[in-house]
Amino acid sequence: MSAGHDHADHHHGHGHVHAPANFNQAFAIGIGLNAAFVAIEAFYGWKVNSLALLADAGHNLSDVAGLVLAWGGALAGKLQPSARNTYGFKRASILAAFANAVLLLVAMGSLAWEAVGRFSSPVPTQGVTVMVVAGIGIVVNTATALLFMRGSAHDLNIRGAFLHMAGDALVSLGVVIAGGLTLKFGWNWLDPAVSLAIAAVIVAGTWGLFRQSMHLLFDGVPDRIDLGAVKGYLQSLPGIERVHDLHVWAMGSSEVAMTAHLVMPTGHPDDVFLKNMTQQLHDQFDIDHVTVQVVQVPFTRPCQA
Repeated sequence: MSAGHDHADHHHGHGHVHAPANFNQAFAIGIGLNAAFVAIEAFYGWKVNSLALLADAGHNLSDVAGLVLAWGGALAGKLQPSARNTYGFKRASILAAFANAVLLLVAMGSLAWEAVGRFSSPVPTQGVTVMVVAGIGIVVNTATALLFMRGSAHDLNIRGAFLHMAGDALVSLGVVIAGGLTLKFGWNWLDPAVSLAIAAVIVAGTWGLFRQSMHLLFDGVPDRIDLGAVKGYLQSLPGIERVHDLHVWAMGSSEVAMTAHLVMPTGHPDDVFLKNMTQQLHDQFDIDHVTVQVVQVPFTRPCQA
């Protein structure tokens, strides 16, 4: 005896399903602002021979690509399922978050490599120009990051975009500080030193996104969900003797699915039982899609979750 119940349509609207649509304008504005700023920053970085500006321009260029990836992932996640792709393309948002993390780590690695090389041969820069251009970067990057702040806690893909832009703002702030101190004291070594320090800070902040997105790509349980607590809740329900084959995974960067076998010797539950169970799984654990199989006879060789 089995019963399946998909709970997504009724309860998914509590904060996830509208996220991609709400961020279309944010992506468009962010990509436009940052593409324009990359051109300005690269030109003046080349003109005044500032590694910090050129590196930041390269980083911003990677972030434009990152925003395009994140937007593509969000849009792909809204495509309707088909006979060949029965879940649609929801996982594209996880893949975009992973690509975003890799892109940022590679960009910071390149920045660090170039900065180390500059220590042996510091190059003088025009502090005022560096400070003005990087100051514009602080405004552009902070404004873009704020566009994604409200969705960063619930959607891994949006979090990737937010971290990219917040990291950019931090890099630009470091460039301003380095430019000011170089201008005052003539410390040409400070330009690569600040670049190296900021790269380390951003790598440390990005590692969590990289680890979590890779974890979800391999159907890992999302960090925010306690699998033991989910199993404990199911076993506490009246009539359920045991829970087997419990699986929880991310369908996309903001949607979670669960399947389980419920051993109920007293018989099949009614629709009210299933409705209340899926409601509680959503409210307590943020699980959107629930499929259960109910059996009256325990498995001979149960597969423990």
